[in-house]
Amino acid sequence: MPNRRDFLKSAGALATTSIFGQSAAYASTARARAASVPGRAVVSLNKGWRFHEGDIAFPVIRGHGWTYANAKAGSASGAAAPGFDDSEWTNVVLPHDFASAQLPEQDANVSQGYRKRGIGWYRTLIRLDEADHGKHLELQLDGISTLATVWFNGTQVAHVWSGYNAVYIDLTPFATYGDALNSLAIRADANTMQGWWYEGAGIYRNTWLVKREQVHIVTDGVFAHPVFADGQWTIPLEVTLYNIRKGTQRVQVESVLVDADGKSVAAFTAPADVGVLAHQVVTGTLRVAAPRLWSLEERNLYSVRTRVLQDGKVLDEVTTRCGFRTQRFDPEQGFFLNDRHVKLQGVCIHQDHAGVGVAVPYGVLDYRMRRLKELGVNAIRCSHNAQDKRFYELCDELGFLVMDENRVFNPSPEHVDELTWLVRCHRNHPSIILWSVFNEEPIQGTEQGYEMVRRMVAAVHALDTSRPTTAAMNTGQFEPANAGQAVDVVGFNYQYQAYDGFHQAFPTVPMTSSEDTSAFQTRGEYVTVPEKHIFAGYDDDASSWGSTHRVGWQAVAERPFVAGAFVWTGFDYHGEPTPYEWPSNSSFFGIMDLCGFAKDAFWLHQAQWRKEPVLRLAPHWNWAGKEGQAITVMAFHNMDEVEVFLNGRSQGRQKGDIYAMNRWQVPYAPGTLAAVGYRGGKVVKRFEVETTGAPVTLKLTPDRAFLRGDGLDAQPIQVEALDAKGRHVPLAQHQVVFTVEGGDIIGLGNGDPNDTSSEKGNTRALFNGLAQVIVQTREGSAGRLRLGASAPGLKSAVLDVEVRAAQPWAYQATSEPVQGLDGWRSSPLSAAPVDPNVRPADTDMNSWGWVTPGTRARPAERTGYVLYATDAWAFARVRKHGGTLEFVEVTGPCQVFIDGKKAGEKTTAAPAPLRIPFPAGDTRFHLSVLCPVTAGQPHGLSGVVRLLSA
Repeated sequence: MPNRRDFLKSAGALATTSIFGQSAAYASTARARAASVPGRAVVSLNKGWRFHEGDIAFPVIRGHGWTYANAKAGSASGAAAPGFDDSEWTNVVLPHDFASAQLPEQDANVSQGYRKRGIGWYRTLIRLDEADHGKHLELQLDGISTLATVWFNGTQVAHVWSGYNAVYIDLTPFATYGDALNSLAIRADANTMQGWWYEGAGIYRNTWLVKREQVHIVTDGVFAHPVFADGQWTIPLEVTLYNIRKGTQRVQVESVLVDADGKSVAAFTAPADVGVLAHQVVTGTLRVAAPRLWSLEERNLYSVRTRVLQDGKVLDEVTTRCGFRTQRFDPEQGFFLNDRHVKLQGVCIHQDHAGVGVAVPYGVLDYRMRRLKELGVNAIRCSHNAQDKRFYELCDELGFLVMDENRVFNPSPEHVDELTWLVRCHRNHPSIILWSVFNEEPIQGTEQGYEMVRRMVAAVHALDTSRPTTAAMNTGQFEPANAGQAVDVVGFNYQYQAYDGFHQAFPTVPMTSSEDTSAFQTRGEYVTVPEKHIFAGYDDDASSWGSTHRVGWQAVAERPFVAGAFVWTGFDYHGEPTPYEWPSNSSFFGIMDLCGFAKDAFWLHQAQWRKEPVLRLAPHWNWAGKEGQAITVMAFHNMDEVEVFLNGRSQGRQKGDIYAMNRWQVPYAPGTLAAVGYRGGKVVKRFEVETTGAPVTLKLTPDRAFLRGDGLDAQPIQVEALDAKGRHVPLAQHQVVFTVEGGDIIGLGNGDPNDTSSEKGNTRALFNGLAQVIVQTREGSAGRLRLGASAPGLKSAVLDVEVRAAQPWAYQATSEPVQGLDGWRSSPLSAAPVDPNVRPADTDMNSWGWVTPGTRARPAERTGYVLYATDAWAFARVRKHGGTLEFVEVTGPCQVFIDGKKAGEKTTAAPAPLRIPFPAGDTRFHLSVLCPVTAGQPHGLSGVVRLLSA
């Protein structure tokens, strides 16, 4: 068991850094992600994809020849084959969650929100310029749900073992350039589940192609880590280089620290010799005097610009964002940031949102993070997996402390790789304060659990000693051998009764609530009705294992040795509709609903977590038919005293209870329900709610005043019904139909956990007065996006949102489906013309050669004839409409035969293209090219061969 106190003291003396991405790709705005800097280009690969929902079986391999070929590189079959016909698949743009378009079905998995997932195939054709030849090419897949296999040009290049980790794939050895298109195929298997919540399906995060010089900085290869020791701030640097040249390279590494004003603060330079196909780590130190510290209130961020130079030329450049701050967990007093005590006011979150599933646009992610800030959250637990890279940037920018959590509890090599990716990718963010290695594992209270965690913690510490490790344990901390003994801060899930006992037994061990509460609320409801799957908003309903929000927070707030709490959850999420099942298809746990609309728990926690005066009453005051009956009125506040009035008449003044909150029983009468909050005997806050009239009109409210016309920016629009006086009507349930101009609707929601209607399309019902429409711009647009909303009996609403012209992301060039013809064989040289119908024997792997069209023509050794031949299946479009057989270049004369019939010829010796009409109707065909050759003269298929549809 490591010495926690020694570790935590040393960790407290250090500061963490922020990497605003480890390449030029991750800059201060999402649009800058697709950018270029000297020596590298980062381009988006989100466009140009074709998608097929459902699996496509691989053909059964029979026959020696096919079996032999199947075992070779570049010979993938089925939908993974470069020449597979995807011409009639659906065109999609990434990120893409194909489960979010599914209607909930009662026979589907309850934990996945009754949405069927399954398997999906994605394919694209990438066109690489000759200028890219010789560069290092890396495919970056930020997230695929859940498991995936990746093929590039028919070669299997990667398995993706986690739905939450990015995968970086070196494509350089497999790539072709110019007219030869590159086939990229991905099979996403979402039948496999890694969680017990909605996980989505498909390539649901961004995809990138990074082009770098042959000597470069690897992805996540800069560790810029501010340290405070002996009264001095320094940044010990680690820069990892890689070299694909054919000889050792001498380069110069330069790093410059730049402040927010663009002023250079410190610099470092060092030479490095990088071996062939080898990694080289360059270390150094930047010394900094009196930096501006990063904190929750002042998010001061610096940039470390690192360059690799050779003979004065910049080969590569990476900008790494960092923040100067210290942290420590004290076993008696909890958490300290920059030596100032901070109680962790945290929430746990999943990553999905109403209408879009897990394919959350950055504009919606930004909205969610700002909602948490408004709530008073200062800490977020990434439960139970890594979030999108933009999430961590926003945490740095907005000021959140993060518990970053690993998904798979397993110290085997492939899963340790996922854990180390998590640390390497995120370790420079000043927002991160804890690495969590697991959540609620059954063997956490055993020796096996301890040994597993010990190895995972060692992997984390090998990469980062600035932050402690933890694990979210729901039992086992008191066992003789348990996982908590291997981490640095012990995490407690739903064990608030055990806080005192653990602290007494282990007074030198820091602890935090890693997950608590699990209380139930339905937005806008104030009577719990089990048969309708409805929970009231008074914070009286909680799970059997958890507590109400009030009890959970009080247990943490009153114990200084508990660093803080992470409430389950900040938002509702699809799936896990505990404690109910169908038709409930999302959780009831959230402080906010699926749309980010506040439940009453929002005001409760805001009152407990924010310093400024907070006063809010529940419920609404529309109770027709209950005149004279007592209605429970609850005040959410942080006042010394609260007084409630109905139509100006006092209902009683009570001493404030900021933990239990305060309640009154008020006989209902229409009118105005008001509250007055006092501090020190003075009125500091007022709140009132009125009985409304019937709804007469719809209202649309944007989240932001404008959108960027880059085809990516999106935002949620609030939909509500108002009465004749312009007041929100809390009981409106109207079905609303939407229209849009100048953009697209990409998702709909209303926060009702029991609604099984589609979250796509153009119509959604209000739920207790609210709904949400998510709109997205179109690339190259400017002017306005106009959203219209109509409902029977209500006045329609129209909203214009300004769309500002914006530079689009840089996209990798892709191609529409083009049937490249491969699998060519070349006959032995013959003195006489070769029969165009002849084929090599199934067992002949040697007398007939293998030919790749597009390679340089070679001189013939002697005069005679050579036959080039292949078998192919025409794409569906060609079968229906005919097309053109295109030889981009043929060197020497030739005759072309389709199924043994002459279809065209070339009579000249010079390299030239050849185009031949291809008839409709043919499915499988034999293509052969007979070339008369002359000794010493070049000949052959010097350009690619493809079949184009009409």
